[in-house]
Amino acid sequence: MSMPGPQGNHTVRIARFGVFELNLAAGELRKNGAKLRLQEQPFRVLALLLERTGDVITREEIRQKLWPADTFVDFDHSLNTAVNKLREVLGDSASNPRYIETLARRGYRFIAPVQTESSHSSSGEKTSSAGNLPLAHVHSELEVPMPHRGLTRGLFALAQVMYLIFYVAALSRLHAVQGIVELFFSGWRATLLVSAVMVTGGVGIPLRCYLLSAVGFDYQRLGEKFQQIFPFILALDQLWAVAPFLLMQKIGLGAAFAASAALLYVPFSERTLIRMAYQRMEPNSRIARNHV
Repeated sequence: MSMPGPQGNHTVRIARFGVFELNLAAGELRKNGAKLRLQEQPFRVLALLLERTGDVITREEIRQKLWPADTFVDFDHSLNTAVNKLREVLGDSASNPRYIETLARRGYRFIAPVQTESSHSSSGEKTSSAGNLPLAHVHSELEVPMPHRGLTRGLFALAQVMYLIFYVAALSRLHAVQGIVELFFSGWRATLLVSAVMVTGGVGIPLRCYLLSAVGFDYQRLGEKFQQIFPFILALDQLWAVAPFLLMQKIGLGAAFAASAALLYVPFSERTLIRMAYQRMEPNSRIARNHV
């Protein structure tokens, strides 16, 4: 199998997409380093789709390359079975694909970004513009070295725990919060601010629990979902960035200001961590597709 590279045609040894790695030489498919069980025919179908990422591979092309003319099988059933097994292993969906798109009565197309490592190139590996690091170790959008996904997901989870502590502490000591607020405001302003703490805290708790469970179970569409709700998260986090001022009498004005300034950046760091762990899907992969 070969793919065009920047220096010409090279023999691809390894193809990476999302959290998966296809090793053609070893005949292995891995997810986050763990080997997955995949039968020969689905493996060959996947290799063929990766060979021409973004192109439509017709069912007839697949038949000619993977099912010789002297093979007496029900081709349509065999191909559908192979693609279904692939989707099952990849956690993909025919109706809303992230990897394998079905084009009715035509064929299939691999739609996710793919990074390849070639065995015949001047540098030994395909590289990107972010220095001399191998492309497989560089984020395709952020152009930064790719950290271990466990680290990025762990840091994101810690941020959610931090906000959960904020919410629970504020709601459990609401009378104390009201007393602090009344030192600076009076009347309806104090009531409005305390009400805002109650409402945003009440909304924030299930939101943080959702994000914690999603990253804990490694929900593959978390990157897409987080992008959709990021404006709301940004507004919520900017509001709660003033939380350190509730402790101003204990920690002082300077420390409260510094902590608040740091919290203003946290939602942007959350977004970066999610982008590192869950690379964005191609736009057309968000459109509902026909089933096999």
